[in-house]
Amino acid sequence: MLKNKRIRDKLLISYSLVLILSISLGSLSIYFFVRTKLTSALESELNNTTQAILNLVRTSVAVSIKNYLRAVAEKNMETIHYFYEQQQKGFLSEQEAKNSVTRLLLAQTIGDSGYIYCMDSIGNVIVHPRIALRGANVADFDFVKQQLSGKKGYLEYDWKNPDETTARPKALYMLYFEPWDWILSATSYRNEFMSLVNVEDFEKGVLDLRFGKTGYSFVIDGKGNAIIHPKIQGVNIFSEDDYPDQYLRDMQRRKSGKTIYAWKNPDEQMARDKLVIFNHIPEFDWIVGSSSYLDEFYAPMNTIRSMIIATALVTFLLVLPISVTISTSITRPLKGLMKHFDHMVSGDFSSRMEPQSNDEIGQLAVYYNRFADRIENYRKDLHQQMEKRRHTEEALRESEARYRSVMEAAPDPIVVYDMKGLVTYFNPAFTRIFGWSLHECLGRKMDHFVPEENWEETRRMIATMLAGETLSTVPTRRYTKMGDIVEVSISGATFRNRMDELEGSVIILRDVTKSRRLQQQVMEIGDQVRRRIGQDLHDDLCPHLIGIHGLNTVLAENLSEESSVQAPRAEKISELINSAISKARTLARGLCPVHLAGHGFIAALEDMARQTEAAFNVACKFECDDGIVLTDNAAATHLYYIAQEAVQNAVKHADADIISIRLYCTHKRIHLQIADDGKGLPDPPESSGIGLQIMPFRSKMINADFRIDSDPKTGTAVHVFFEKYNTIHQLDCAS
Repeated sequence: MLKNKRIRDKLLISYSLVLILSISLGSLSIYFFVRTKLTSALESELNNTTQAILNLVRTSVAVSIKNYLRAVAEKNMETIHYFYEQQQKGFLSEQEAKNSVTRLLLAQTIGDSGYIYCMDSIGNVIVHPRIALRGANVADFDFVKQQLSGKKGYLEYDWKNPDETTARPKALYMLYFEPWDWILSATSYRNEFMSLVNVEDFEKGVLDLRFGKTGYSFVIDGKGNAIIHPKIQGVNIFSEDDYPDQYLRDMQRRKSGKTIYAWKNPDEQMARDKLVIFNHIPEFDWIVGSSSYLDEFYAPMNTIRSMIIATALVTFLLVLPISVTISTSITRPLKGLMKHFDHMVSGDFSSRMEPQSNDEIGQLAVYYNRFADRIENYRKDLHQQMEKRRHTEEALRESEARYRSVMEAAPDPIVVYDMKGLVTYFNPAFTRIFGWSLHECLGRKMDHFVPEENWEETRRMIATMLAGETLSTVPTRRYTKMGDIVEVSISGATFRNRMDELEGSVIILRDVTKSRRLQQQVMEIGDQVRRRIGQDLHDDLCPHLIGIHGLNTVLAENLSEESSVQAPRAEKISELINSAISKARTLARGLCPVHLAGHGFIAALEDMARQTEAAFNVACKFECDDGIVLTDNAAATHLYYIAQEAVQNAVKHADADIISIRLYCTHKRIHLQIADDGKGLPDPPESSGIGLQIMPFRSKMINADFRIDSDPKTGTAVHVFFEKYNTIHQLDCAS
């Protein structure tokens, strides 16, 4: 609301809002605090008055009952004295006198169910309206015990007749006639003495109570009759239509408490809300209440409210000119400052402000002048820096042009990525070899040209680059846009921004398809030469040595027959020749391990296991599924050399005690596994080992997947996987 207002308006509105809210909150707090205290005081006064009236009525009723019963008892005591005097004069016998008195006592009633009875000082009933009780001893009852101990006076107690469910309050007055040892008692239920209560005894005291100007106390019975009321005494509220009776019925239901309702007295024009504190006298079914009209009681609160409003208006009128004066003293210098800034925007940096005071506004003028001085200096420095920057940018453009020309002239594909793996540039060589244009790949990832089987090594390369390390030459494969596979060697490095943060990476993908093909041809030629040498050893040297061994055997036998001293030497020569034959055969099998067809590959692996176990004193076992036949001698040769290299590494470097060679079918793949229980490969593995480089290379030459699992606790396992129906089409799995 204040965002686009002037400072003067903001100050005025802010001060006004703060003032109004402060006064309102403080006034409301005071108002409700005072109102709460007044209400509490009113309720306390009404409650105390109601209780006092209740006690007054009960006291008056008790006095009336006591006087009435006393009068009855004294009158009957006079009757007893009369007949006793007749007895003393001899006109009547004692029994006749007592019988006469009994008849007179039993003929009397007090109220509806009250009566007169007599008993002796030990609790035996002498006279009683109920024949069953005459002669009975009732000394066990508590009120009887009080009678026996006192014999004279007023007594209140609760009594339940045999045909009743609850006890009711009763009262009696007793006198003692010593000659006959009679305790005379006049008794009745208290609620039957309504006619004995003289309302005039306490009416004036109730009506004289006032609360405010017109608040009063009242007494109304359970039938709705106004027993004591300053306005409608003697009126039945339930039978009059002019008076609402729901409030009285609610009070009779609740018996005691407080309520607020609207009431209009006969001499008033309209109904007003009044607060009533009421209580109940159960003996007479009377409601005793004290009431006060709320408008009279809260009249001081209206005065307080008016004073608060007036104070707020006066304060606002005082704050208004003060706010205008303060805002003017702030806005006038600010307007001058704005004009000086306009001059500065137009290019005039010589404009300065004259401080008019030492307050914040004067300090602002001083700060503006310092700011203008610095801006003038910065402008000059900026002009010089801009000139230097222009020369630097020209040099940078020339350098970037040279860099781009080198990138575009490079024969190998070069790709530049950001740290999210998105392409920012690649050279024409990439388009020439892989087929994608820069427009197709700019700002995107190149995940689609990574074969699925090469993703693991690719993730390792990505992790290396994210760590800021240089990526050395890593052989892998990539798809072209046409879906062809290209053998590549990847190398790369990261580059940083001016904050020395990694900003991206430069990757060089060298096409090594031709060199790989040449390496494969060289390896195949080497294998052919190796097989030819092995064949020559097996077919030429071994038979030649066997012939020499035969001739030497004949010579040794002849020398032995002639008992020549040279016979032992001839036998020694036979042993050496026999050893040379064994070594030549072993060398021939190593150079040409698989002989052409059928089960020669499996037999070669079995022989490898036996020779390893015999030569190195380790447990080496070979297992093979039935029905596996390999007829391609080149594929068998590569697999054999992979197994041989893995076994030699297990014996020489892993210090293994158990080596297993397994060849089995799993789903649609053939699995060659060489596992040991040695100490595993070092972490990280030494990449300079020729064997670790040759094994995956031989696997790729037969289109197989190669993997090494190594753990210092469980050992090393070399795995070679290839499809049953791969490009060789020579490996079959009959199972």
